[in-house]
Amino acid sequence: MDDPNIPEQELWPPKKASRIHQAWAAMKTALEGNTGLLLVAASQAFFSLMNVSVKTLNSIDPPVSALQLIFVRMSITWFCCTGYMIAAKVPNPILGPKGVRLLLVFRGFTGFISLFGIYYSLQYLSLSDATVLTFLAPLCTAVAGAVLLGEKFSLKQAAAAVISLIGVVLIARPASLFGGLDEGSPLEVLLPEVDGILTAKHVALIGVLGATGAYTTLTAIGKRAHPLHALTSFSVQSVIATSVAMLVTKQPIVIPARAEWLAMFVMIGIFGFFAQILLTMGLQRESASRGSMAIYTQIVFATIFERVFFNVVPTILSGIGTLLIVASAIYVAVSSD
Repeated sequence: MDDPNIPEQELWPPKKASRIHQAWAAMKTALEGNTGLLLVAASQAFFSLMNVSVKTLNSIDPPVSALQLIFVRMSITWFCCTGYMIAAKVPNPILGPKGVRLLLVFRGFTGFISLFGIYYSLQYLSLSDATVLTFLAPLCTAVAGAVLLGEKFSLKQAAAAVISLIGVVLIARPASLFGGLDEGSPLEVLLPEVDGILTAKHVALIGVLGATGAYTTLTAIGKRAHPLHALTSFSVQSVIATSVAMLVTKQPIVIPARAEWLAMFVMIGIFGFFAQILLTMGLQRESASRGSMAIYTQIVFATIFERVFFNVVPTILSGIGTLLIVASAIYVAVSSD
């Protein structure tokens, strides 16, 4: 007679999980531990697509000023944000939660400073020089997070940031460092001092400080506010500032006359909206030091999209720079520090 205490199925030796199951479990754990990094990296893909749209729009007559581009992009962003929050009944859709309203205002202000610095410097500097200056922001953000928020910023993360910046330099190859310009790249135009003090590179560095403030503030806000609250503050301040600037400078507003012209404008707004949403969600889930490292992936996406949309073949240095950035991002993702 069978003993009822003995299970019908053998329990020894224990069955080993299949390799596929183990790999899936490991991948799931890695994804859960790096959700913020992945969201920030995805946002950089949308930022690159937005830049592709801007470059395409610039090739279509009539030309559009940087202020009008910012106005249209942020108007679409503000409309989408407020419309969604009102429809979803998110509390305080305009001002945000009471405990973080000042931080939201500061995020909007610094975000506009960053955006203005980027657009302004691109008018007077070569794209490569402006790119390298812009990518000082992730390293500055990591330092700001350690100093202002008390976050851990290890030497390994610092090394990864520096290596990523070297990768950016190899891809962008600024004329100021390499002593020459790539074929087809815009010539660098020397900008006279603005009010006798500021130059284009100074404005670009001010933009870096703005980006540092914006990224650090998003980390400080964390999940105390909806991601759209931060984006609403940013977009509404940008719309107000550009409106005033266009009125003061008396810049003419260009009205779309061609279907592709209007399509590029809409795509700039849509890509910019998704980019900002993903960036905000990512930085709310990560420390300033880790989250900002994924921002370097934007230039990798830019290199890929240049090949796809504009048939620009990357050089060997670009390939080396891309490998450095990707390797650094992977290292930060898997590092326990």
